[in-house]
Amino acid sequence: MTDAPIISLRGLTVRYPTRQGLRRREIVALRPTDLDVRGGETLAIVGESGSGKTTLGRAMLRLVRPSGGQILYDGIDLMTLTPRAMRALRPRFQMVFQDPYSSLNPSHRIGTVLGDVLAHSGVPKARRLVRAAALLADVGLDRDALGRLPSAFSGGQRQRIAIARALATNPDLIVADEPVSALDVSIRAQVVNLLMDLKRRRGLTLIFISHDLGMVSAIADRTAVMYFGEIVELAEARHLANGASHPYSAMLQASQPLPDVPAARATIRAAVRLGAADLPSQLDPPSGCAFEGRCGVALSRCAEESPRLVPGPQGGLTACFNPLTREESRKGVHRA
Repeated sequence: MTDAPIISLRGLTVRYPTRQGLRRREIVALRPTDLDVRGGETLAIVGESGSGKTTLGRAMLRLVRPSGGQILYDGIDLMTLTPRAMRALRPRFQMVFQDPYSSLNPSHRIGTVLGDVLAHSGVPKARRLVRAAALLADVGLDRDALGRLPSAFSGGQRQRIAIARALATNPDLIVADEPVSALDVSIRAQVVNLLMDLKRRRGLTLIFISHDLGMVSAIADRTAVMYFGEIVELAEARHLANGASHPYSAMLQASQPLPDVPAARATIRAAVRLGAADLPSQLDPPSGCAFEGRCGVALSRCAEESPRLVPGPQGGLTACFNPLTREESRKGVHRA
């Protein structure tokens, strides 16, 4: 891993038009976001459903149209490229999607799925079969899979094929969007271990999107926590696992299953005491901190001012006016 960023986001924003009755409105799915992804690192992006993590992952690869900002890749602003120039760069970064059942064309045999990607990458026709078989071997599948349809494979095997497809262009960067959430629990670890092994062997940069903070803490170098379309905490994964600075990050940590039954019951009782505030409206976002209505340590200014990412008390960056200390995070002060 290097300190030099492979991709940098500056004020990246995504808005979607919508209608409310006769009125035209906008939903801000991704608020202005700055982020540097270091070459060779594993960056985890975590948050609950609707937090904007998938939008961020797709927007940085221009799979959805950003509304503003910059995407700097090797010094090139992807936002300024023509569609033709963008297609020429796409082999450099790839995405593994969440659902392996819908991400593969059900009418195409695996040899065709991989062969099409290799053809677009300039691989001569005579070499495509050998290259496709090698890609399958890299993800633990036999050569005879080339002649079969996706329906012949299990969910875990389909995701391995999707990973092989992403590797076919020899990318520098892969964004994996919750790649194991649709799989059986028994095979999730196998797919995660495969991704990490491929990352090490190929020198990849990996962005791993997930809602499981406990799982990514074991594989990531850094973790970005998202809430309501913005990054609220960015820290080294090992530091975040030892105690969060932002109350929302601490809430995510507390929501992880606990083998300690008394501690789990205490967490549930504390959550009941705090109550479950509604999520903010995308059409009428709050003027202050989006998490203020669910936060147990909110200050009066939190309802009026929106915090920005600044250095936190435990290292890393946090967007909070009243960040937690490590001791407070471990004791569950955010649930008081």
